[in-house]
Amino acid sequence: MGGRPKGLLPAPDGGTLVERCCRVLAAAGIEDVVLVGAQPAYASLGRTTIDDAPPGTGPMGGILALLGYAARVRAPFAIALACDMPFVSASLITRLRDAPPAPVVAPRRERRWEPLCARYAWSAGAAAEHRVLRGDYSLQRWLDDAGAIELPLEPEEAAELRDWDAPEDVILSHRR
Repeated sequence: MGGRPKGLLPAPDGGTLVERCCRVLAAAGIEDVVLVGAQPAYASLGRTTIDDAPPGTGPMGGILALLGYAARVRAPFAIALACDMPFVSASLITRLRDAPPAPVVAPRRERRWEPLCARYAWSAGAAAEHRVLRGDYSLQRWLDDAGAIELPLEPEEAAELRDWDAPEDVILSHRR
C-alpha cells in the first residue's frame, strides 16, 4: 500500500480499518482487542500492540503472538481478524465466537482456510510452534493438521472476506 500501514487506510464505512475492526469485534462482544504487528503508527490508537512471535514468520508468527497473549490473559480463545478485510460483519464474528469447541474454527474460501478470520484455542499453538521450529509457516497445512473445523458461510458472508492486498483492491471496493 505504498509503505502505509494497511490498518490506517480509510474504512468504507468511516474511520480507519483498525478502528473498524475494533468496532466489529466490540459489536460481537469482544472488547479485549490486541493489534498484532506493533507498528509505530498504531501507538496513538490506545490499544495493546504486540510483535509477531517469532519475527519474520509472517502470518503464522502473528497468530502465535495472539495465542500467547490470549494464554497470558487467560482468554478462553482468540479470534484473529485481519484489518485488511473491511467488510467482515459482527454477525460473522459472533458465529465464530459461538461455534462448537474445536482447536480452530475458520471459514473456507475456494476450498482454502481463511486463517485471518478464525477462532483459535490455546491448544492450537503447540502445533504451530513445532511447524515454525521446522521452518514451515504454511497456515493451510497447520489448520489441516490442527483439527480445524469449517464455519459454513452463506454467499453474502463469503463476500465479507474480500481483502485489500493492493491499492487496486481499495479502488475496486469503493466502486462497488
